[in-house]
Amino acid sequence: MKKLLEPLNVPGLKLKNRLVMPPMATSKGEPDGSINQAVLDYYRERTKDGLIGLVITEHFFVRPDGQAHPRQLSAADDGKLEGLKRLAEVVNQSGSPSVLQISHAGGWTSSSRTSLPILAPSAVPHPKNADQEVPRAMTDEDVEAVAAAFAAAAGRAKKAGFSGVELHAAHGFLLYQFFTPLLNRRQDRFGGSVQNRLRLILDVYEAVRQEVGGDYPILVRLGGSDYAEGGVSLSDVSAAAKRLETMGVPILDVSGGLNGFAVPGGGDDKPGYFAPLAEAAKKEASLPVILTGGVTTLAQAEKLLEENKADLIGVGRAIFHDPDWARREFASFGR
Repeated sequence: MKKLLEPLNVPGLKLKNRLVMPPMATSKGEPDGSINQAVLDYYRERTKDGLIGLVITEHFFVRPDGQAHPRQLSAADDGKLEGLKRLAEVVNQSGSPSVLQISHAGGWTSSSRTSLPILAPSAVPHPKNADQEVPRAMTDEDVEAVAAAFAAAAGRAKKAGFSGVELHAAHGFLLYQFFTPLLNRRQDRFGGSVQNRLRLILDVYEAVRQEVGGDYPILVRLGGSDYAEGGVSLSDVSAAAKRLETMGVPILDVSGGLNGFAVPGGGDDKPGYFAPLAEAAKKEASLPVILTGGVTTLAQAEKLLEENKADLIGVGRAIFHDPDWARREFASFGR
């Protein structure tokens, strides 16, 4: 059997194969972040054939001050629960596990978008903040409130029927802002060493675990590099992977840091361009690792698995642009 077709069982999740539909922002929601028919149709079209091993939704903001972009979807209040139930039902009908990704934009967003103060680990402007605002450094009370918001959002995901949640600690959003030395200048227990910079992710994980119980899967998407001097290093990723494994994270989803899902300087022109980051995670931890970036065919995914670059392969833009991609690829892939 080809590696891509091998099932994978981790605590709380049974995957029929190693293909992942990773988070991809659609910007199709209502202005208040509610799920509408356009969102439901998008996920139904891409999962209806039941061929994808794991479906991870686009990121849902956990608090209004954490909205990253217009029409981003929301899990920030109980009024969104009915829409969440409808989306979970759509994906679950495919027979694939459904994981809701939850996030907070932190210093990425702007007060002109949220009409709220901008929070971040330190008073350092985020490179993606359109207005180059200087955010307010978060207090311990702010940290606790954000962790509680993640927990409440995860509780809604569980109540709605999702198979699990994924904490978005990549692509320059708040949890990653604490992880990267380029934006985290703190001198307290959240700053300095890699273990301190990882602390907010761990605190959020624990808050979510308290909310959803011991058996509910909590995945983490972790940014693996800023591709800049003084930023997150491969040794940081290795250390983080090892720590997250000891916390009980069932799957680690490795992606980019402040550069988002791109590699600067044309480094994202080949399949699996985040492979060095995934390999760094696999070097120190035995938990399954998802690799995304530039994969457009199942043959490419199979090759990356055979080379032991990762345990699961995410195909993003190809699925985003073509709802029939999986059906056509599997028809020619064979066993």
